[in-house]
Amino acid sequence: MSNVLSEQFIQDSFHSYLKSSLTQAKAERLLDADVLSSAESDLMIAGPALCLYFAALRSTTNPPSVPLPRSNKSEPPIDLSFDNCPPAFAGILRVWAHTVPAIQSLVPEHQHDLARVICGLEPMAQPMQPAVGGIAADLRAVAIEISQRRSFQDRFAAALQAALDSGTTPDSPDAKKASFVPPPLYDPAPPLSPPRRPPTSPVTPVTPVTPVTPATPSREPPSPSTWAIELIRETLYAALADVLEAHPALRKLLRRDAPRAYFACVSRAILDVTTTSLTSEGAIVGVLGAELTLAECPENLRPFMRELAAIGAQAREIQEEDELTAMRSLQRGEEVPLARLELVKRILLWGVSEGRGGRRSVQGRAVAFANRINALSLGMTRLRAFRERQGEVFKVLAAVGS
Repeated sequence: MSNVLSEQFIQDSFHSYLKSSLTQAKAERLLDADVLSSAESDLMIAGPALCLYFAALRSTTNPPSVPLPRSNKSEPPIDLSFDNCPPAFAGILRVWAHTVPAIQSLVPEHQHDLARVICGLEPMAQPMQPAVGGIAADLRAVAIEISQRRSFQDRFAAALQAALDSGTTPDSPDAKKASFVPPPLYDPAPPLSPPRRPPTSPVTPVTPVTPVTPATPSREPPSPSTWAIELIRETLYAALADVLEAHPALRKLLRRDAPRAYFACVSRAILDVTTTSLTSEGAIVGVLGAELTLAECPENLRPFMRELAAIGAQAREIQEEDELTAMRSLQRGEEVPLARLELVKRILLWGVSEGRGGRRSVQGRAVAFANRINALSLGMTRLRAFRERQGEVFKVLAAVGS
């Protein structure tokens, strides 16, 4: 194991490439300055996915390896390979290496379309080359795993700022500042007593699912926007304990890597809520029976509501397809394959590098659907209402997992 590279060296190399990848994406107009400065949640996926994409184009070995940057030209070149990869990054390297031959086999026009799809842009070639969507889904799935690492979060703003500063001067009227702020650090020490799920009685007010007393209680009734986001938030948080209890391995992850465990629980809770707490009209039936319809939802939260409803509809379609596939397999006397929805659940909890399984065609669709849920989770957990409660929820989850 003496030739294994250090995790710190890999992190430093990745962030060097992340800066150059974001700068190149800006130069190619894949990402503009407004997007880079806003640091919207999807940029946390597109940024590292672009880094993986450009690394694939540079790879020249078989099996694929990553040529790492050198601090000076006198140093011998080093490639990140399966022989020297730290165990913490082995799963990510394995999924990335699987995409390299497919990326390099694309014609240049389709390679550029792949970069556009990674950034959420429409491909130039219509209809889209079939392989492009699957490759983009895999790269974005790996990027989601990277985005949950604290080492990435702490240095992402610097990479964004480097890209924003390229081609401009600090006193230029076009100069912009990156607004990305990493989530707070958490001490997952448990509270004195574990929380309990609230009763399911048809009471209208939204009550927090955790025993938290506001620092400055107010007698003012909540605004419609506050009430809506609190209902969505508390409904998801009410499902977190169930997710943690159903998966003991997450409890170990919570003690080892609390932010990653929290994100996995939230993503899994989104899937649970969209399949159990949404009406046929797309309304959310929240904690204590409170209901929120799209019409009642403030304008700024409606994209989240629409996406929750769309995810619920897609999950039901997948479940129906899984049941039909299982029935046909039984009729033919064949082994029932792994259900796509079960594969999605695995990916949400453990990431694409650990959650793969089943047929390749099923894998690709499962990865794309898991990415959709994870992207919503990233967007929602970056909302102020979620960030304000995350520290408290970490302590609650630690109590459940202890």
